[in-house]
Amino acid sequence: MARKPKGRFVDGIVLLDKDTGMSSNFALQRVKRIYNAAKAGHTGALDPLATGMLPICLGEATKFSQHLLDADKRYLVTAKLGERTDTSDSDGEVVQTRPLTFTQEQLEQCLEHFRGDTLQVPSMYSALKYQGQPLYKYAREGKEVPREARPITVYELNFIKLEGDELTLDIHCSKGTYIRTIIDDLGEMLGCGAHVIMLRRTAVAHYPYEKMVTLEQLGALLAQAQENERSPKELLDPLLLPMDTAVADFKEINVSQELAHYLMNGNPVQVANLPVDELVRITLGESRQFVGIGAMNDDGLLAPKRLVVLHQE
Repeated sequence: MARKPKGRFVDGIVLLDKDTGMSSNFALQRVKRIYNAAKAGHTGALDPLATGMLPICLGEATKFSQHLLDADKRYLVTAKLGERTDTSDSDGEVVQTRPLTFTQEQLEQCLEHFRGDTLQVPSMYSALKYQGQPLYKYAREGKEVPREARPITVYELNFIKLEGDELTLDIHCSKGTYIRTIIDDLGEMLGCGAHVIMLRRTAVAHYPYEKMVTLEQLGALLAQAQENERSPKELLDPLLLPMDTAVADFKEINVSQELAHYLMNGNPVQVANLPVDELVRITLGESRQFVGIGAMNDDGLLAPKRLVVLHQE
């Protein structure tokens, strides 16, 4: 007999504004505990140094977290010029100090180099794995291992300001882009070295900045509920975004209530206007209840790929 999971069944996405100095996993576990959720997962780690948007999926929303991991991101970054560190950020040790000798025109030319489609060699201080171990573990042991350059896209790279030796940029980029590596590479191109001293993720996919909440805000709501002898979910659950927001860009295919039983048992069904070679967002009936994602199979039918479990508390 399957063991009943600890915590309650709660489905949705918390748009956490992560504070600096904490790991993404620490933030995830705190949110999971505050919500007393049976299941939770985040959508791509932020460095402890970094702050900002960290979507945390609860319950059935975890089935769609990969689509947010693959989404575009946006960052505000401040770099200290003239110093290179071994981690490309201020958590590392300074390994080289050089004067600033570039002009504004040279800076603009260097920034242009990073725009568009490029290849990036990931930092040794990243979570990418080599022979089953994260690269940062090798780096902490003083080992350098081979890394393949990976294709990335920088959709926008906007100069914000240069004050003294501190440069601030706004960067909209594809998944898998390491901002620390951009800053380190930029510093080398400028001939002075650079490292990240502030990094804030301001956007993931289409999620609105103003919907973010901090751990302090969530904790205060939990305490307020307990003080007033109310159920915490009354105050916390209204902050959850619907789980289908993780796949909001997918075309919606609405399945009739008559076919719902077949679909929810994993069977392909006949629907109209089904695109080829494309994942779709599946809803049921007039209420358009989101139940998962699917795609056209070889017979031209809608085959479910990931379905949610519709449970009642």
